[in-house]
Amino acid sequence: MSQTPIEFKGSSFTLSVVHLHHSQPEVIRQALQDKIDQAPAFLQNAPVVLNVSALTGDINWKQMQQAVMATGLRIVGVSGCKDEALKKMIARAGLPVLSEGKENRKQTSAAVTEAAPVAPAVMEGTSKTRIINTPVRSGQQIYARNADLIVTSSVSAGAELVADGNIHIYGMMRGRALAGVGGQSDSQIFCTNLAAELVSIAGEYWMIDQIPAEFFGKAARLSLQEGALTIQTLN
Repeated sequence: MSQTPIEFKGSSFTLSVVHLHHSQPEVIRQALQDKIDQAPAFLQNAPVVLNVSALTGDINWKQMQQAVMATGLRIVGVSGCKDEALKKMIARAGLPVLSEGKENRKQTSAAVTEAAPVAPAVMEGTSKTRIINTPVRSGQQIYARNADLIVTSSVSAGAELVADGNIHIYGMMRGRALAGVGGQSDSQIFCTNLAAELVSIAGEYWMIDQIPAEFFGKAARLSLQEGALTIQTLN
């Protein structure tokens, strides 16, 4: 039995980030509800982070928070907030203001520049590869940290593949595939039989009904081009 009643441990979770591009709560509520209706099994009651970097002008944060929560989504934090008044409103609402990875990297870079010269740091890349040779069942999540992920078997609906690097699936893909989850926009998804519930690269995603019909059930390769998901035949 542990000698202390609690214990802090590091862990990793996959969270969707909702980027708000409209300041009217009702417009946001309806747009979110439309997305949830498209894929209720994935988004219903899901924990999310709200990114408010695109919002300008006066914002009724209480109404905005209520509009999001009315859809059933669970707000776990807010990112992209640069307005001090808005930060105070968010804090009064009991929500943490989060700094995303890119912001942290910028701050760290600035601190290093001001410090005394040191040998350049070698960042841990995604040169490693995690290989899964067994079917990935519904409810399973496999995460390849700082690595590519290769699955040589099938992936069932309700299963989730997550990788900081690329994802390769050499079987039927019915689950969710999230590549470049640390913001690596050059990551790609390669699949020999694409029938996924969701595909995502560096936070940009398509639900099952957004995958072009001519690629559904086919061998396909997904990547980001100018910040938007693109798909092409996997030769």
